[in-house]
Amino acid sequence: MSNNSRRPTPFLLLIILLFSAPAAFAGAEPPSTLDTGDTAWMITATVLVLFMTLPGLALFYGGLVRSKNVLSVLMHCFAIACVASLLWVICLYSLAFSGGNGWIGDMQHLFLRGVIDENGGSIPETVFVMFQMTFAIITPGLVVGAFVERIKFSAVLLFTILWLPLVYVPVCHWVWAGNGWMLTKGTIDLAGGIVVHTTAGISALVLAKMLGPRKGFPKNLQPPHNPGMVMIGASMLWVGWFGFNAGSQGGASLEAGMTMLVTHIAAATASLTWMTIEKIKTGKAGLVGIVTGMVAGLATITPASGNVGPIGALILGVLAGAVCYFACGIIKDKLKIDDTLDVFAVHGVGGMMGSILVAFVGLVALGGNVEDAGSQFLTQVLSVGFTALWSVIGTIIVVLIIKATTGLRVSEDEENRGLDQSSHGETAYTLD
Repeated sequence: MSNNSRRPTPFLLLIILLFSAPAAFAGAEPPSTLDTGDTAWMITATVLVLFMTLPGLALFYGGLVRSKNVLSVLMHCFAIACVASLLWVICLYSLAFSGGNGWIGDMQHLFLRGVIDENGGSIPETVFVMFQMTFAIITPGLVVGAFVERIKFSAVLLFTILWLPLVYVPVCHWVWAGNGWMLTKGTIDLAGGIVVHTTAGISALVLAKMLGPRKGFPKNLQPPHNPGMVMIGASMLWVGWFGFNAGSQGGASLEAGMTMLVTHIAAATASLTWMTIEKIKTGKAGLVGIVTGMVAGLATITPASGNVGPIGALILGVLAGAVCYFACGIIKDKLKIDDTLDVFAVHGVGGMMGSILVAFVGLVALGGNVEDAGSQFLTQVLSVGFTALWSVIGTIIVVLIIKATTGLRVSEDEENRGLDQSSHGETAYTLD
């Protein structure tokens, strides 16, 4: 057979051209703006933030309670994650991040309608939806620490269902949506000092006050049943927090790298500060204390992590360890409020402090991005104050609804037996 017989005919060439280059006839699609590096990092960050709640926060809180209540804490965190996820899909994502106005979004993304693979950014909108969902999961999860050992499980579920749309979602829209009124005024809150820690901390304080203290508070309380579990959970929080803060930069970038660095610096500094104060005051340096200091440092650096340098992180770390340590004593000893696992003293005080002080520790002279400390300070104080007030009012409404429907608190007998058995019919530890 000759070489010429092996050459494709003009008709065959036309067929190949039609199937290999349809854009020449149908009109070329615009090039994708997706960045695989940004997308890969944001998927990883999303996993890290979910890891903070399950199992990080659950183990951290679970180790701090008595052994007869540890499963109830794990159950609270797990159930909240499931409820918050479904609510986020049904309507909360739309209310938080779709159009609307400066106060609340609209319903254009109800049941995630219109959420497509690309949204003009460097990551798929589906990844953004999932990333923000993990924030909506952990925020009511933080409040768990205020009501452990004495609340009805039905009340936990109803609290989550009511509190997320009434308190969390509006603040999320104000601070993080493109047309949110706090964002347009220049409020700084990279990863949730206002959206997460202020709302959760203030709401925890209000809920603890309205719920009432545990039996025996404050004189006849037992220490944490498993400090080792506390340390394991806290370590998971520390690792996951890199996704929380650095992931909030929206991609793999220089800014994300600096955010991760200052987050770590603040956590380590606050841990050592807390440990030192505890050693001076009690003569002992405890494991629970050093890991609680770490959480305080992370909560404090969170809002400022995108606008400070290493020096600012060191300053915030020292302040977090010291201020949050003394806040724990003030809340329980002076105000007599049984915020059981110090949600307000650690997350609330830390988050609000970092949100306000970013105006100063984030100055360009200290390696940050803030140029006008005075103006930024006023903006931050307004945002934190309004959010705190909103959280108080919203939480009071939610608690009153719960009291009028499911009821809030278990009976004295159920509290004595422990919630693991009385609410869930299970036991954490079976020793044969």
